[in-house]
Amino acid sequence: MYHTILTEIKAQIFYITINREDKLNALNIQTLTEIKNAILSIYNNHDVRGVIITGKGTKAFAAGADIAEFANFNVEEGTRMSEEGHATLRAIDHCPKPVIAAVNGFALGGGNELAMSCHLRVCVEKARFGQPEVNLGITPGYAGTQRLAQLIGKGRALEFLMTGDMIDANTALQLGLVNHVVSPDQLIPKCEEILDKIKTKAPMAIASVIRCVNAYYEKRADGNNIEINEFGNFFGSEDFIEGTKAFLEKRPAHFRGN
Repeated sequence: MYHTILTEIKAQIFYITINREDKLNALNIQTLTEIKNAILSIYNNHDVRGVIITGKGTKAFAAGADIAEFANFNVEEGTRMSEEGHATLRAIDHCPKPVIAAVNGFALGGGNELAMSCHLRVCVEKARFGQPEVNLGITPGYAGTQRLAQLIGKGRALEFLMTGDMIDANTALQLGLVNHVVSPDQLIPKCEEILDKIKTKAPMAIASVIRCVNAYYEKRADGNNIEINEFGNFFGSEDFIEGTKAFLEKRPAHFRGN
């Protein structure tokens, strides 16, 4: 089904692995499209409660876009490439299931943009992050200018974007670019640990949290009003009834996603 990514569902977790190790998992247009289609395929799959995206091998999560592919693009082709990148990362950002980037090495350019579109980021100690597009005479094309400022603030983002410098894992942690830094053998287990905890919560509530937080960054959205509506809609749902009943009975809740 896919040619540049590997997919697997195990214990209600959907694993996506970028399978271009010989290219340091560089993101060509086909890879972006396949990631987008894979993510969209599980939006309404009740057997999936979370997603982990990583890169094949130990060197790179995704070392940017595939420069060889777009080196000779014209304006129209470059615009279409950016549009496809935005569509892919928007599909991840708006996924109703929590998506974690398991950053196993370099996350540069489009790779860093891919990681930032995920809801959480866990990286290994040797991971490196950067937006080096200015070195090629271009800007980031997959919402890197937008998401980086949201995550680490305008001033730091501008320095990061204008110098093209790479930062290490600990600096990324200090800046808020990643949530956790772990040893290589703990990368996937840490992501699974987080998702296993989230899987004990109400699926509809998790999807609602994602929608509400995303609304804060959408110019045409009234995040407070969306939260009010989301909150009110839960009353009378089976998960709300089960959650409150379990709390009062001092027992774990068993949510069914209804």
